Amino acid sequence: MTERMLPMSKAINEGLRRAMADDDRVILMGEDIGTLGGVFRVTEGLKTEFGENRVLDTPLAESGIVGTAIGLAMRGYRPVCEIQFEGFIFPGFDQITSQLAKLTYRHEGSQSFPVVIRVPYGGHIGAVEHHQESPETYFAHTAGLRVVSPATSNDAFWMIQQAIASNDPVLFFEPKSRYWHKGEVADDGVPVPMHQSRVVRTGSQVTLVGHGAMLAQLMQVADVAESEGTSVEVIDLRSISPIDYGPILESVQKTGHLVIAQEAPGNVSVGSEIAATIAERAFYSLEAPVLRVSGFDTPFPPAKLEGDYLPDVDRILEAVDRSLAY
Repeated sequence: MTERMLPMSKAINEGLRRAMADDDRVILMGEDIGTLGGVFRVTEGLKTEFGENRVLDTPLAESGIVGTAIGLAMRGYRPVCEIQFEGFIFPGFDQITSQLAKLTYRHEGSQSFPVVIRVPYGGHIGAVEHHQESPETYFAHTAGLRVVSPATSNDAFWMIQQAIASNDPVLFFEPKSRYWHKGEVADDGVPVPMHQSRVVRTGSQVTLVGHGAMLAQLMQVADVAESEGTSVEVIDLRSISPIDYGPILESVQKTGHLVIAQEAPGNVSVGSEIAATIAERAFYSLEAPVLRVSGFDTPFPPAKLEGDYLPDVDRILEAVDRSLAY
């Protein structure tokens, strides 16, 4: 097995390159993704390699980008759209939720719409308004969309290829604060299925669940908790819709305690859904209420206050302590 150390941004770039080389129906679309290589340089070099007919710089019009991608998918292409920042996705929200998500159902399965929408999301980068939000719940709520978020470079490399290969529309949420963190990428390994959650650290007393950038925080929490004598199991969701509950249920049956962490606000969220489902399906295994640690139910604050808004190691550890105190 060949392994390389790559930052997540480069891992996604390599995944896109492989998908484009394997299938000439794969087309990239987005604002400044061609000559510039995107704001985060995720598509850097791909226009030079594959040409301007396959790496398209679009107008500043998210609705137009998604609408064009839907038309291309109907003609047999596999378009990959980039939304420059997550806060800019809402001009295309109607196209995504009212059209793209429903068209296969409307055609009774006779027409597929293999559109991938790449969405850099989340905080920890000190950016301005509309540049650090976590809107994944809107799309996880919408039937007909697949929603995933890699937390590691290896997952980013493989999952972008899996998303492009899917015949269903996929919202691919990329935790932008992890773009520059390097991790091992297995070029010729066997990828984990795109919608499978994964135990990344085993433990016996508390289960921690999160996705995207939260995984790095949860691993830090597990280190601190272990130094204090608490054994923590960490699960990376990887897929937000559908959610693979199997590993979570098995873990909770073992630990009896569950803490869910997310950057998004807690009200009517992915964490809320997981908490409700585990309470329904593993009630007699729980020794304490399911606890959630999230962003607050406010608009994302100015950059200087993001440290107070986003869940950190201390807030998650406090939830672990509360859970074990029941």
